[in-house]
Amino acid sequence: MDYAWNIWQLTPEQKSLCLDLAKQLNISEASARLLVRRGITTPDEARSYVRPSLDELHDPFLMKDMSKAVGRLDLALRENERILIYGDYDVDGTTAVALVYKLLRTLTDNLDFYIPDRYTEGYGISFKGIDYAQSTNCSLIIALDCGIKAVDKVEYAKQKGIDLIICDHHTPGDEIPRAVAVLNMKRHDCSYPYKELSGCGVGFKLMQAYAMSKGLGLEPLMNLLPLLAMSIASDIVPVTGENRVLAYYGLKQINQAPLVGLRSIMKVAGIEDGKKVTITDLVFRIGPRINASGRMKSGAEAVRLLITDDEEEADAKAQDINTYNTERKDYDTKTTDEALALLSQDPDNERKFTTVVYSPDWHKGVVGIAASRLTETYFRPTIVLTRSEDGLVSGSARSVGGFDIYTAIDSCHDLLTNFGGHQFAAGLSMREKDLSEFKRRFEEFVATHIREDQLHPTIEVESEIAFSDISVQFFNILKHLEPFGPGNPRPVFVTRHVINNRYSKRVGKMGEHLKLDVTDLTAAIQGIAFGKGDFALHLQNGLPMDVCYELDENTFNGNTSIQMMVQDIKTD
Repeated sequence: MDYAWNIWQLTPEQKSLCLDLAKQLNISEASARLLVRRGITTPDEARSYVRPSLDELHDPFLMKDMSKAVGRLDLALRENERILIYGDYDVDGTTAVALVYKLLRTLTDNLDFYIPDRYTEGYGISFKGIDYAQSTNCSLIIALDCGIKAVDKVEYAKQKGIDLIICDHHTPGDEIPRAVAVLNMKRHDCSYPYKELSGCGVGFKLMQAYAMSKGLGLEPLMNLLPLLAMSIASDIVPVTGENRVLAYYGLKQINQAPLVGLRSIMKVAGIEDGKKVTITDLVFRIGPRINASGRMKSGAEAVRLLITDDEEEADAKAQDINTYNTERKDYDTKTTDEALALLSQDPDNERKFTTVVYSPDWHKGVVGIAASRLTETYFRPTIVLTRSEDGLVSGSARSVGGFDIYTAIDSCHDLLTNFGGHQFAAGLSMREKDLSEFKRRFEEFVATHIREDQLHPTIEVESEIAFSDISVQFFNILKHLEPFGPGNPRPVFVTRHVINNRYSKRVGKMGEHLKLDVTDLTAAIQGIAFGKGDFALHLQNGLPMDVCYELDENTFNGNTSIQMMVQDIKTD
């Protein structure tokens, strides 16, 4: 794929700030630039940013309906009511259920949890789930990572004498459900200062508020922060503000004393004891395995793993979930290959602004992954659909280049039976007879609203640097900017006119990768470029190239060095 490199440029004012900050902190200008890029312009701001504090968390009672939610929860606990913790089947939902369940379990035994079946119930609060609550004598449901559009479900529960507290972070519809409390900072009437919490994050704020109401601090919640870090990483919410603080302390806890279930899933994911776990590990190694439970069997399996304190049980469940993940990969590959084959048969495919593909035979649990794969091929807003248990056409949408796919889907809302999500990803369902019209209108909306630059893959580059800028000090500051993620991406750098130093060569079973040992004549550095083995001869012939890369540590035979993880290469 041919990437454009969008290199961030300093304004004259920012250049001046860089020089001042470099002088005040006694660091290089390249190091100061990393800080200024993130709005850090004074030594005090720098110290605060590199050492996030839990004191930076907002008062949970600033969230609308929080006092109502805490009051209803307190009543349920005092009256020993049976409480049902209800959550979505993905990582955000299952971690949210585990977090709230584990805390409330220390306060009551009259507790249960429920994860809807992806195939028979679909996303969100279901009538079946409410019936389950009634059959098990639950009079209060705490709904996590779902519920903001469950107007009819809330009324159904009321008729059965069941109250709901909704903790959600998805975009609200025109009508807010008439639950006892609806906690969602994206409500238009909610003044909570941070709007990007995950669903698990909203559940955490409810637990924080309850602890505060009892005169407790954050101590009862500290060992649960790893669950919150997992949700932040896997749900692709911005790692800024409160999310950054919570992810920072959640990762710290994971690396010091992970929960029993999390430690078991880390083992089957191949994360060795003593290895520092990062956001990247949560996104690509742990999260997919937790998700696989809800995709291939039941999200309840993931919750049971995350709440257990029994190591033997945790190891067994982690093995099961790892098996589900292997099955998921097989379905994922098959679905993507079939979707690509369908698209290749469409004579108009290359001229379209969207990808919408449908097969009644695809596994519903992997259509979201397939949508992500297809965006990597065609780089345009993508929807992959299959037939659900209720006979509807349903599936997942993924966006590109900052385009708001939720708004595009909303423009066709009259054709849909249900939809929800956010700017970058969404779920939807419709009657099969409306699919053709939906495809036409969705394509028309995107074609008239998407910008040209959003249809081309871009690498956002932090700065253009020389290899001599990559000092130990520079790398240490880089590490202090963690955790990385949306809103705080891992910095990507560009260095020009790089030539072979000594040992650049092909590596890998088929020579498909490139091991670099290169110089820009200011310094030399080593690195790896996956899938770019064809550039080896170019380097060996003494020809220059421009490299776009991230920086990482490489430990070999007890020696640790800084290395490049090359993202892209350009030659003349």
